[in-house]
Amino acid sequence: MKSTLFALDFDGVLCNGLIEYFQTAWRAYCQVWSPSQTTPPEDLAASFYRLRPVVETGWEMPVVLRSRLLGYSEAEILNDWRQVCQTVVEAEQLNRSELANAVDGVRDSWIRENIDNWLSLHRFYPGVIEQLNHLQQADIPWVIITTKEGRFVRALLAEQGIELQRNQLFGKEVKLEKQEILRRLLTETPYSEIIFIEDRLNTLDSVAEQEDLSAVQLYLADWGYNTELMRHQAEQDPRITVISLSQFEQLIVNQQSSTKSG
Repeated sequence: MKSTLFALDFDGVLCNGLIEYFQTAWRAYCQVWSPSQTTPPEDLAASFYRLRPVVETGWEMPVVLRSRLLGYSEAEILNDWRQVCQTVVEAEQLNRSELANAVDGVRDSWIRENIDNWLSLHRFYPGVIEQLNHLQQADIPWVIITTKEGRFVRALLAEQGIELQRNQLFGKEVKLEKQEILRRLLTETPYSEIIFIEDRLNTLDSVAEQEDLSAVQLYLADWGYNTELMRHQAEQDPRITVISLSQFEQLIVNQQSSTKSG
């Protein structure tokens, strides 16, 4: 019998942090660019929420704001974020590590000074905490693979009563691509297949290109940070299955039944 591991992304799969992302991005923006007006333009937050699907790692968030304030349209950013981002970074001689430190520093200070306020700006998607509890109770193995700092993930899940084991979380601090983490999980653990649920199409595409990762089942979470175009593209790829929250729940139910019958 195949031993199956659930590998879950955090942002956009388990947790909706759009409100916190914008506020963190704006505070970091103010640190880096020192604008004369520290109150964000009225429509900037809504624009950022729509553009969140382009962000791969946290340091890009203030650059999204900078791009909008420089006059780049949402369409330009959505259609060619990599080029827009590179242009802004090079033109303004930005340092990615410094941007990342600014974003993480904002979060660290915020958590230290008012953790209740910080926690309150996150919303777990409907039913996902219950599903994590089901995984725990059914002894179905699962891990989180995320580009978010692990300490932030632990704080948010602890608030929901879920304590992660050391080997259950692969955050930004492990400094490995998600495909490499999946590869190690397949080769260095007893699991013969992995159910990988992610909301970023680019990440799933990268995994799909790896011939040695054929034992990883790829699922795009349609409730996460992706666009209709991304979901349509995913549906054209035989390696990727687009799923809803209810289908995510069904995956766990099916695995529970399989575990019991085994």
